[in-house]
Amino acid sequence: MAKTPSDKLYRLIRALSPTEKRYFRLYMGQKSEGEGKYQYQQLFEAIAEMEVFDEEALKYKIYKNQPPEGKKYSELKAYLYEMVLKCLQSFDEQQSLDYRLNHLLQSVAVLYKRGHYDDCRDLLHKAAKLARHYESFTHLLEVIRWEKQLAYTRMDVDFLHKQLEQLQFEEERALRQLRNAADYRRAFFQVYTTIKREAQQRGYDRMTQLQSIVNQDLFGDPDRAESHKARVTYYRTLNLYHYAALEYDQFYETGKKLIALLESQPHFLRENLSDYIAALSNLILSCGMLQRYDEVRICLEKLRTLTPITEDDRRKIHRQYFTNKFALCTYTGEFEEAKEEMERCLRESSGFDSHDYETASFYFQFCTICLGCGDFGRALEYLNEWQNQPRSVEREDLQSLARILALILHFEMGNTVLLDSLLRSATRFLQKKNRLYDLERRFIHFMSELIKQPGWREQQVVFQKMKTDLLELALLPAAKTVLQTFDLAAWLEARIKSQTFAAAVAEKWRKETGKTEKTVSQH
Repeated sequence: MAKTPSDKLYRLIRALSPTEKRYFRLYMGQKSEGEGKYQYQQLFEAIAEMEVFDEEALKYKIYKNQPPEGKKYSELKAYLYEMVLKCLQSFDEQQSLDYRLNHLLQSVAVLYKRGHYDDCRDLLHKAAKLARHYESFTHLLEVIRWEKQLAYTRMDVDFLHKQLEQLQFEEERALRQLRNAADYRRAFFQVYTTIKREAQQRGYDRMTQLQSIVNQDLFGDPDRAESHKARVTYYRTLNLYHYAALEYDQFYETGKKLIALLESQPHFLRENLSDYIAALSNLILSCGMLQRYDEVRICLEKLRTLTPITEDDRRKIHRQYFTNKFALCTYTGEFEEAKEEMERCLRESSGFDSHDYETASFYFQFCTICLGCGDFGRALEYLNEWQNQPRSVEREDLQSLARILALILHFEMGNTVLLDSLLRSATRFLQKKNRLYDLERRFIHFMSELIKQPGWREQQVVFQKMKTDLLELALLPAAKTVLQTFDLAAWLEARIKSQTFAAAVAEKWRKETGKTEKTVSQH
């Protein structure tokens, strides 16, 4: 059986930014020489221009009709892959804080070996300033070690007499700050793993374990955190804890403090955006829970205008922005705006590596957006796409809603003949999955009653009965996933009042928030 050609070189080159590609061309011109250089350039440019991976087309581009000798083509690809990796290391090093500090300290070692001690001290001064500014305590400890070594080598007793106490103080403080930051990181990961490991449980044991972590002296006062990075971890840990404990006011307050803290030291954000992206996403979630929708919009704008540092940042910004933007629009009834954003999301997603980016996670939201715009056929397509994806815990939880949505869409499309068999199929599926709860059972019953009615007036009676029953069922825990993900009450209201689903959602939102139509249109 023939081995499937590897596309890892293709994926790596296609993931390069225009700046990185330009840098690689310069790098390749400096590093490569001889007959192979032209082939490396050819292969690189062919892959950079190729929209879809095609191994045979690449071979033809390099060798025309001549078959490559032995493993020559495989070796060419392997060497180019290594060249791209080395180039990217060089590219990243020029922009990395660690690289700058390591370079300064390595230069100190080079100069020290050759007896240029005054020059060593100049570089140590620069390294110390940089290490303090970015709280790089390990590098600061190395600077202090070199300061002592230089004074000892030069027999500079006067320097040691005047500066030894200060150097000892700085060394002990740096060690203490290192330990302090490590303690907060350990607590953060303990909370994180406890929550993620038992994601479906909210029992007493879980909360007791979480409380034991945040009840440590470390969390008695933010001033116990002895550096900016430690304070960031302090608030990240509490923020995560309050979310798990369902303490949404505290979840919001710690989120606000965390964002203010991160924004107070922007030079750290130029080195690492990951924590800020996560903090903004959590603040959006807390604002939504507390109906602070104006703040949700402000946070979304912040998220949208961020300049990513890494490819992972770019994916996270994209996913968090669109996930939350869709949720806001579908809650406020702004489905047309959501559809415009959906099209933008689909365009942007084509720029991501398919191995690292999963469009399918948006399909459920796409379905709801299209339903809100009255595009029932496209909504059904996205729902079917979602159902055809591999199952996860999250997707298992949404299976009941998927069946309800399918029934609603077929009803809206007038597929009454098909609905009868779909109702039986949905019942069998949910029974098999042990998910035929009261909400699902009664909804299926009402839908079967609906399709039996001869006209609109008779259907109205059924819709009214469904609405009354839904108010009772909304209090049941088993109904929460369905009712929080899709506004079934608004759909029933729309059918009763003969209005669109979007109009019913928007009207409900205005009543809940006291917004007027004029205020909404300004957003």
